[in-house]
Amino acid sequence: MTSFEIERLDFTKEAMRAWAPRDHRNTNWPIVYVLDDAKAGSTPAVRGGLNDVYVGESRNAAGRMRQHFESTEKQHLSTVRVIVDATFNKSVCLDLESYLIRMLAGDGFYRVLNRNDGITEADYYDRGRYRETFREVFDELRRDGVFTRSIPEIENSDLFKLSPFKALSQDQAVAVDGILEGLFQDLEAGTDSTIVVQGDPGTGKTVVAIYLLKLLVDIAASTPGEHVDSDSLFSEFFVPGYRELLTDIRIGLVVPQQSLRESIKKVFRKTPGLRPAMVMTAFEVGFAEEDFDLLIVDESHRLNQRANQPSGVQNKNFSVITQKLFGSDDKTKTQLDWITAKSKHQIFLLDAAQSVRPADVPPELLTGLVRQAKLSRRHHPLMSQMRVQAGSDYVAYVRRILDTTTTSTLPPAELFEGYDFRMFDSVSEMRAEIRRKDAAVGLSRLLAGYAWVWKTKTDKTLYDIEIDGCQLRWNSTQTDWIASPKSVDEVGSIHTVQGYDLNYAGVIIGPDLRFDPVAGKLVIDRGSYFDKKGKENNPVLGKTYNDDDLLRFITNIYAVLLTRGIRGTYVYVCDPALRAYLRGFIPIAV
Repeated sequence: MTSFEIERLDFTKEAMRAWAPRDHRNTNWPIVYVLDDAKAGSTPAVRGGLNDVYVGESRNAAGRMRQHFESTEKQHLSTVRVIVDATFNKSVCLDLESYLIRMLAGDGFYRVLNRNDGITEADYYDRGRYRETFREVFDELRRDGVFTRSIPEIENSDLFKLSPFKALSQDQAVAVDGILEGLFQDLEAGTDSTIVVQGDPGTGKTVVAIYLLKLLVDIAASTPGEHVDSDSLFSEFFVPGYRELLTDIRIGLVVPQQSLRESIKKVFRKTPGLRPAMVMTAFEVGFAEEDFDLLIVDESHRLNQRANQPSGVQNKNFSVITQKLFGSDDKTKTQLDWITAKSKHQIFLLDAAQSVRPADVPPELLTGLVRQAKLSRRHHPLMSQMRVQAGSDYVAYVRRILDTTTTSTLPPAELFEGYDFRMFDSVSEMRAEIRRKDAAVGLSRLLAGYAWVWKTKTDKTLYDIEIDGCQLRWNSTQTDWIASPKSVDEVGSIHTVQGYDLNYAGVIIGPDLRFDPVAGKLVIDRGSYFDKKGKENNPVLGKTYNDDDLLRFITNIYAVLLTRGIRGTYVYVCDPALRAYLRGFIPIAV
């Protein structure tokens, strides 16, 4: 551990002039500071409203404060806390600055005024020891009223997980750098462009989308002569030329899933430069009066083709938008076409293997999109596993064991050290273990395939899922279910968890997915699959979906559910033959 000190001062020129000469470290030592507009001595409960906060680091704290006094954005700030330690160096301060920014954004009490280009994840000597000190710094700042929640509470929150202030992995940073370089080339040339970011579950596609949007907004809002730290990750884009290319740029973030869309809007409400109105459905894009310069589309595989929509209004709107954009009701047009028609530049983030319904854009369109992006050198793969602590091999392993067509191609069994991957013979025991994990670390939930009728949608006194005397109910809300008070006692469907993280996931594989021991392959039971939109044919386009098509959707669903858990995944299988098959690949709970 190190020996740090935190000094709190009024953020006034008089106070800074008196403070500067007291210690040589105030003008010549690497420090980290926190500026906010809270009154000294007040508590979060007293302050009310949303406060502003700015975190910085400097080798000349007094000089840096003088610069802040000249900033109109920071003149209203009233309190400064200076964190100093005899062992701190530049690398430590950059790391601590990034850590505090991320935690303040996740706490949700403040609007964080920082740009996100300075968030680092760089290694340095003895980093592990310093990171322990960071937790002590957090605790002291929390005692002083800067933070309102504990570290686990913050790290389990959507505000933290979907924050634009995330530290990027190396391949995420390479992707963002490449996207910016290509986008600015196309903006300067005045040419349209399509960029594709492709990655498996847990590689951070949503993080890249949100980070990128915030970064572009910050570049557009930067001013000539503004101080930019050369150590900042994307400092080369905060120079003359780039800002001008983004003048009055109209950007939108398209998120097909309702739950994820609402969670992102909550983050944007607390982030300067970002507005909830930026987060849209494809329908909202189609009806927008003006075109967009850039549309970023998260979970692009969940955009729709022409199909029976969830409501009659949406069916009508699909036709109206298509006629508006293309002059006729061309039924071959998809929401991908809408996005392209309404914007000069598009960034599609996708994983075709996460398509889970017949109405989703067909995989051949996504394949064509990827192929074209590769040809134009606008394709950016994400490889590093940022969610599942078993590593990227785990995602591939799950997909392999669910993609087996014959016994001759069975993958070898693998163990994932440090990752809690277990199969339960009792759903009651798995439920109890999920509850224990939730009590210990939070964010642990039961999930299931749509293999039971949703009775509680109309009668809350009933149960939806009954297995060996264990009675369970489906998610009581579609929006932000994971964080809802009842969620630990309920079961989430694919539509509540796609795009989200859990610490532990308990997955019930229902009777919709079975194993044929004679043929040696996975099969589906169409009568046990109750998502009407998940299996209906498409008379508009003359498409019918056979059992092989449905098998692809159902195995995709289970692959998504089995890759939600950060620390562990538990599995209960209803079909005895499938249970016996999967026992060869998943360790048995004892």
